[in-house]
Amino acid sequence: MEALATRLSNLDSHVEGAIRVVMFYDTLMRRRVDLPALTRASAGLAECVAGIRLHSTGQVIRMSPGGTPAAEPAGEPSPTAVITLDDEEIGQVWLERLAPSNPLDEVLLDRLAIAAASVVERYGPARTTMADPALVELVISADTDEAGRARALRLLGFAADKPVHVAAISSDQALDRVAAVVCPSHLVKAAPVAGTGVLLATRLGDFPPDVRAGIGADPHPSRAWSEAQAALRFTTPRTPVVHYRDLGALALLAQLPPDALRANADVAAVASLSAEDLETLDAYCATGSLRRAADLLHLHHSSVSRRLEQIPLDVSDLARVKLALAAFRLLD
Repeated sequence: MEALATRLSNLDSHVEGAIRVVMFYDTLMRRRVDLPALTRASAGLAECVAGIRLHSTGQVIRMSPGGTPAAEPAGEPSPTAVITLDDEEIGQVWLERLAPSNPLDEVLLDRLAIAAASVVERYGPARTTMADPALVELVISADTDEAGRARALRLLGFAADKPVHVAAISSDQALDRVAAVVCPSHLVKAAPVAGTGVLLATRLGDFPPDVRAGIGADPHPSRAWSEAQAALRFTTPRTPVVHYRDLGALALLAQLPPDALRANADVAAVASLSAEDLETLDAYCATGSLRRAADLLHLHHSSVSRRLEQIPLDVSDLARVKLALAAFRLLD
């Protein structure tokens, strides 16, 4: 390697510098350094603050060129590079350089990202959240025999005698990011199946904003998946996460054919509403009170009353209106 570097240095000083950066990180890897040591060495090499962040744990390491933790507040990251493991983005590395970037910064960050992935794989947390969709589908499919399901769970890292929570996800956010937030310190596997995100986890926490999620209740994965899909259909911007167990008898609506729902007069009345009236009806159903609905909508209660009077439904029959609204949501 050193002989090659010497020959290349005669051709291009930039190539020589790049080779020396590569050799620098090869040496660090042979010494089996941890993340703080890797960050410290990188900051010394770059002569500016260097940083590493892991998405799964939220861990952030920032080191100064002097080898000590960098002072707060953090500078503007420039430039940056992603850490990938098993084709999944698991974190980010960066330099906080105040002066114009060094021509070798790109090479340095590339090698730092590769080294960070190697350290994470060796020392942990090495698990990634994204899984083979075929294995996940084996777990949640009703057609899978129990032996095949147990094998798929084992391959995904789940113990056969431990419960697995199943969630159906709809989000513009990357599925691995959602999984890392929902289950930061427990085993979670995610994959898209037939256009819907699937989360399998030993424990579920809070979901991030702008994520719709239905959560199954049955201990059997295939039945839990069916429940999670049904619960997802009941989600709204106001109620983005729905547990199947909380639906009660409403869950029966999900078993009705869409044509039967559309043919119902109450559902058709809800479908005819403007977006403004629909929001008003939703707030009224959620609160059961004109004044509380007005507070929710930031309106005077008389304005809410006038809107409700224009709706072609008997809003005094709250149970009936709630049922019609829930049935209408299933058509969306």
